[in-house]
Amino acid sequence: MTNGINELLEADVIFVMGSNTTENHPVIGAKIRQALRKGSKLIVADPRKIELSNDADTFLQIKPGTNIALVNGMMNVILSEGLENKEFIEERTEDFEKLKEAVKDFTPEKAGEICGVDPEDIRKAARLYAKGEKSSIVYCMGVTQHTSGTNNVMSMANLAMLCGQIGRESTGVNPLRGQNNVQGACDMGALPNVYTGYQAVNKPEIAEKFEKAWGVEGLSQVPGLTVAEMLDAASRGDIKMLYIMGENPMVSDPDLNHVKHALENTEFLVVQDIFLTETAELADVVLPAAAFAEKDGTFSNTERRVQRIRKAIDAPGLAKPDWLILMDLMNRLGYNKKYDNPSEIFDEIASVTPSYAGIDYQRIENKGIQWPCPDKEHPGTPYLHKGKFSRGKGLFMGIEYKDPAELPDDEYPMILTTGRVLYQYHTRTMTGKVEGLNKKVPESYVEINPATAAKLGINDGDKVKVTSRRGTIVVKAKVSDIVEDSVVFIPFHFAEGAANILTNAALDPKCKIPEYKVCAVNLEKAV
Repeated sequence: MTNGINELLEADVIFVMGSNTTENHPVIGAKIRQALRKGSKLIVADPRKIELSNDADTFLQIKPGTNIALVNGMMNVILSEGLENKEFIEERTEDFEKLKEAVKDFTPEKAGEICGVDPEDIRKAARLYAKGEKSSIVYCMGVTQHTSGTNNVMSMANLAMLCGQIGRESTGVNPLRGQNNVQGACDMGALPNVYTGYQAVNKPEIAEKFEKAWGVEGLSQVPGLTVAEMLDAASRGDIKMLYIMGENPMVSDPDLNHVKHALENTEFLVVQDIFLTETAELADVVLPAAAFAEKDGTFSNTERRVQRIRKAIDAPGLAKPDWLILMDLMNRLGYNKKYDNPSEIFDEIASVTPSYAGIDYQRIENKGIQWPCPDKEHPGTPYLHKGKFSRGKGLFMGIEYKDPAELPDDEYPMILTTGRVLYQYHTRTMTGKVEGLNKKVPESYVEINPATAAKLGINDGDKVKVTSRRGTIVVKAKVSDIVEDSVVFIPFHFAEGAANILTNAALDPKCKIPEYKVCAVNLEKAV
């Protein structure tokens, strides 16, 4: 997030896009509702009539995958009505003409036709956002999990810069991370192209810095593969060994038949996890890891706040904290570095990571610090881009709308979108073992609009066969107007009736995220 969670309380306008916030991020959802009670205005754009839509001043129930069309339409309104922040554009941005060219013909009528919404609602949303003294964008995987995901995010950055709604308190472009400590994992270099703090692996001076810090030579300067690329390579036999930590791709990744083939085709598969997941069942070696309450360390949350976690109980059996497992493994492989505790590891992190340089365990003993924190005297950074952007001037991008990779046709006439529900979490590795939660949402289902259900002769609770070009599942029907006609929704949490048997593994060409949120399916009542 460019801004802090509590800053939402002082926002005049909150624009929520592709985030079912009250279910998927309930703490932040509660903050948004607190802001509304204080007088904030709310814009919601989502393919489903989520709970927050009932509180919205403007609700845009867009077709899945049409985010860019909506934002371009809003920017067309802002420019045609002279609502842009001319001073901010002049002083703090460049390539504004490219943006103007991209959106000049993208009228609300054109955007409305693509998105399936009323052009007047697009105008209303544009005016509301642009006229706010402090307008904040909040988004999640309904924006990123598309073949256009990178461009979706760039479009929202365009919108924020166009209106000068960034670099100030209670404004900004604020992604909500999908799981605990995803932000921390990315900060620590769990990405194929960077070291800690997003330091690029292909820069010789960065490689030299880490070689010196670690006492090694010859660190590769070639970016590695993303998860989707690894699985493709494994399916071809190009990758012989995979090491999977705390992830369950046999439920969470798209096109699960392809995933299973890739993992079974891997000569040596190691899985490190707290339970025997569907993925661990395929492993040659399973390394039992300690859970969050069984270890010391830090988490970095969605607002970039680095926070202490403390061991509350001992891990059962042979389970060990991840850092001990990894240290033992690297020692056996010939790198003899020893650590006595996580605090030592964090000090090393700070020594090689400029954004973490001023943080240590003592400073976050009672309260976390938001990075960047460049030195021990620095208090941390509540919001980013104050005064100037990290690159100097903010760069406008002329983003053109493109259709999703797979659209409905005669054989597969409906759009499937996927997501999460309040009472289950990710692949149910933990929540699936809680009796009370399983009573709330015990199994997979498909949400179907009443009009769609009537056409297909499907009643609420019927078993339904859902088929895409990649496979078929059978799930219960949940007839509801939360989705529109010819759009269906399936939560991805369940191994039985797994939504990701159906989803499309087509990738965003820039960040290589799969298009979980749009694929074409056919529905029929199961016999």
